[in-house]
Amino acid sequence: MKIHLYLSLNPEALIASHLPPEEFGAYLAVGTQKFSRGQAMFFEVDPDVRSDYPPFQNIGTRCVPHLDGSPRRSTYLAIYRVLEHVPVTVLGQLHLATHDGRVLSLNPAPPPATVDRCFHLYQEFCPVTPRVVSTLDPAEFCARLTDPAQPVNVPTIVFAELMLGKLATDIEATSVGNLPYSGLQHLRECLRELNRKPGKPTKVTVRNVRDDVLYRTIQGGFYAGRGREVKHYPLPSPAELDTQHHEWWRSAQASFGS
Repeated sequence: MKIHLYLSLNPEALIASHLPPEEFGAYLAVGTQKFSRGQAMFFEVDPDVRSDYPPFQNIGTRCVPHLDGSPRRSTYLAIYRVLEHVPVTVLGQLHLATHDGRVLSLNPAPPPATVDRCFHLYQEFCPVTPRVVSTLDPAEFCARLTDPAQPVNVPTIVFAELMLGKLATDIEATSVGNLPYSGLQHLRECLRELNRKPGKPTKVTVRNVRDDVLYRTIQGGFYAGRGREVKHYPLPSPAELDTQHHEWWRSAQASFGS
């Protein structure tokens, strides 16, 4: 049986499996007994990766079919500080599983052109999970956050940019549209602080976000990077999701009662 190698982001883990991505995503989100339901995010990892990282060794002897010949759904290879040991270059598709196990697969693509915005809002997913406002574009944000010379840094980061609407260029805008974030006044104050302190490029708005991803807030897509090496995973627009990935999109919205 073919062995697939996956990097799960919630929780962070390196997993070998005989299941292809759609089946594996359903397994992570729903399980086999359907006692639990929840979103799942995971990367495919090149199974031929060459690394001194011990969990990459002898995968074929650890992920073997069951005695009755059925596929091995998951063999956990590592559950701690995994992302930092996986080169960005070996990350393949990013798979997003909804609470009922429907999977959307995103391919890496060239980063988008820089948009002239004063402020950005980022949601970090792994290895830490704060929500952050910043004056840095995604590439700059990744480079700074993974710079070991900075007092606060991580080796590698996975994050998404969220929409800010009119607040991206006008902190005091009275009409901000349908921004679904709680604590909008706090968000504005964080943006004001960045405005008052030009030398401060980032500000945490929420220290630890554990809620499910509200996909309609994603602006541009997801990013995985270390230093200046960044992979971008664009998320289709809501209109494209509704027409081309309707079942996934309906499921993603249903988890929030929409």
